[in-house]
Amino acid sequence: MAIRICKVYTVGTRNTVFSSFDEITKTKPEKKLIGKNHRKKGRNNQGLITTRHHGGGHKRRYRMIDFKRKKHNIIGSVFAIEYDPNRNARIALIHYENGDKNYIICPDSLKIGSKIISGPSVPIEIGNALPLEKIPLGTAIHNIELSYNKGGQIVRAAGTSARILAKESDYVTVRLPSKEIRIIHKNCYATIGIVSNKDHNNIKLGKAGRKRWLGIRPTVRGSVMNPCDHPHGGGEGRATIGRPKAYTPWGKAALGVKTRKKEKYSDIYIVRSRS
Repeated sequence: MAIRICKVYTVGTRNTVFSSFDEITKTKPEKKLIGKNHRKKGRNNQGLITTRHHGGGHKRRYRMIDFKRKKHNIIGSVFAIEYDPNRNARIALIHYENGDKNYIICPDSLKIGSKIISGPSVPIEIGNALPLEKIPLGTAIHNIELSYNKGGQIVRAAGTSARILAKESDYVTVRLPSKEIRIIHKNCYATIGIVSNKDHNNIKLGKAGRKRWLGIRPTVRGSVMNPCDHPHGGGEGRATIGRPKAYTPWGKAALGVKTRKKEKYSDIYIVRSRS
């Protein structure tokens, strides 16, 4: 999972760093494992913009990932490692002994021909999925379920992993990549290993066009707007905000204000919140 640094041939290649894609072994996705991908582009069901700076970008086809890993005690072999435009981690195409095929989030150091298996009593090896109560303390895990049989929901980004800290009664204490410590039911499944593409954080887009290819639109500073468009707007030249602190375009406090609900249902599962 290496990176490449561009030589400066044009302005767009200056300061550009991108993935080498050395680990990719198959360029076209499996036809039976792709589906339509309607991207909302920041709109709600009424067509109104609810999230700014989303839109455009290259067309994508969605790869259907097996987050549940419910093919218990059926050995699968890694047939190919592919690029997925919908996530920053790599995905692995698995061929199972019964003839089924599936995509999974590719763990780091998983190679072509490697064998994986899921179940309540499978060995502790990279790519295997098993309940949290069966995983030893200190093991690096990813693709963790929050509710049994719902499929992995957290720790799926490139280069991330969580650690099991303790086990008590029906719950397992896990430290997440955000340093948050929370308890998860012991029957929830997780996958052994660290997510692939660890060098993703070192990528530099290099030009505004690559940002647009990803579906991210420009962000304009409020201080350069008119007073009718933003609380920071107006003034002659490089004017300051003119307020004691920063505000959003809708007049609410910004920069460091916590937005999580004070009494959220999942608070009882959080031992220590993220810093």
